[in-house]
Amino acid sequence: MVADLREMQENQRVSEIRIGKLEFEEEKMKTMILNGSPRENWNTALMLREAQKGAESVGAETEYIDLYDLAYTGCRSCMACKRRGAVRCKCFWKDDLSPVIDRIFAADALIIGSPNYLGNITSQVYALMERLHFCALSYDDYSNYFQGRVNVGVILSMNAGKDIYEKWYKESMARQLEPLKGLKGAMEIYACCDTLQVNDYSRYNMAGFDEEHKKRMREEQFPHDLEEAFSMGARLSKI
Repeated sequence: MVADLREMQENQRVSEIRIGKLEFEEEKMKTMILNGSPRENWNTALMLREAQKGAESVGAETEYIDLYDLAYTGCRSCMACKRRGAVRCKCFWKDDLSPVIDRIFAADALIIGSPNYLGNITSQVYALMERLHFCALSYDDYSNYFQGRVNVGVILSMNAGKDIYEKWYKESMARQLEPLKGLKGAMEIYACCDTLQVNDYSRYNMAGFDEEHKKRMREEQFPHDLEEAFSMGARLSKI
């Protein structure tokens, strides 16, 4: 009987350790990384990969998605998310984006990257933001159905210099990103400016840019931008 009791105690101890381990694993932060650029291995993507490393460095689980690989549009105005009794904060349109929206609302942090196209975020990022915001918006009193908290980091990349960004784009792009504040977490925006657009400018009609300057910025400034992206990922992914 003593041996049986000891075995029972040992089994209970092992069970408690396993339960404790599961609870610890459940506490890990989940960070979503979304690339809103059509280029999967260039400036925006490189910055996001560093942000992903930063998130993982503090123990977060990460998921990286190239938005241009998904088939979706902006809001289709089906009104399914506004039906009486419908699940809130859920987009019901059947396409590649709706499951991503579900995972964003369930995440602890979201980091989105977008190049600056004509002073705007890309259409893919805008479509995502449109649907994310609309399915959480109450049409009874315009309040926010979302009761969680998701930290948000936005990485903007552009060939414009820092001075031009500060003068012409900073405020307007921040306004474009206002709907992301509906996720109720901390929000940061980092602008990676004066980027290298291509490896060989001689192959393109791009005489308006100084290739030597662009390559110098790539060597001198871009490593600092990558460090900032890493720090953002770590900072926003801490419990």
